[in-house]
Amino acid sequence: MRLLTVPNWSFGRNKALLRDFQSILESADVTVHYCQGDVDHNRTVVAFSGESAVVEETLLRLCEPAFDAIDLNRHVGVHPRIGALDVCPIVPFGKSQAELQSANASAERIAAVIGGRYGVPVYLYEKSERGRHEADLPALRHGGFGGLLGKTLSPDFGPQYAHTNLGVTVVGVRDFLIAVNADLGTEDLEVAKALAKQIRSMRREGDTRFLGVRALGFPLASRNQVQVSMNLTLPDLTEVDPIMEWIADELSELRIKLVGTELIGVIRAKDVSGATRLPIRDAQVLDIG
Repeated sequence: MRLLTVPNWSFGRNKALLRDFQSILESADVTVHYCQGDVDHNRTVVAFSGESAVVEETLLRLCEPAFDAIDLNRHVGVHPRIGALDVCPIVPFGKSQAELQSANASAERIAAVIGGRYGVPVYLYEKSERGRHEADLPALRHGGFGGLLGKTLSPDFGPQYAHTNLGVTVVGVRDFLIAVNADLGTEDLEVAKALAKQIRSMRREGDTRFLGVRALGFPLASRNQVQVSMNLTLPDLTEVDPIMEWIADELSELRIKLVGTELIGVIRAKDVSGATRLPIRDAQVLDIG
């Protein structure tokens, strides 16, 4: 069975580690859709797909150099994180019950190895969650890596204490989502935060342009800009273009330009027509349900 995985790693400035990742991915029998780090977020997102056993093996091969190199005690970046491998979503290509069960089995095998081999507590989330952590995970993320140290945890795999360098990892099967960034031509972080807050408010109010949209504002010091970073968790209902158009209109009133947009990871082929404002590489387009 074919799977997509989009692991998010807490490094974005270590070029040698990124080269190690690229070498591992090139040598594996997987399709690589994305592998890119960001200096300001200090985060690297990788997206690749293939047969489930090969995806599992490749993900665990990436863990070896990553866990040797990453030390969250020395990590500085704008993106919140709780682990060296911060989150590892698994997305099956189909939606049948058998495919969901197989994907969950893959997620649990990955979690068991990370917890047992590396001593990193692993929490299952989304469709892999066993009814134990619906309230735990937001609290864990709110405190960040530093808030985990010394606490007694109740992970699904691994020890009861966060790894002193690698934190904890979250693994699980989830639905497909689209991750996008909007870069603003200003250094005023309050502008990005205000836009993100408006998006979240309109989502709660049921505005159909923003259904399922999660948004945060971040500074991009290396570019003298700020960013609205978004996850579209209901892409069957919510297109990218209306969101970007709304952001551009709001910025226009402030005499600020929308200077760039970015697709992080992958997009489904059926979503491309509604995302004309994004630069999309062919490798990022995935024929998935």
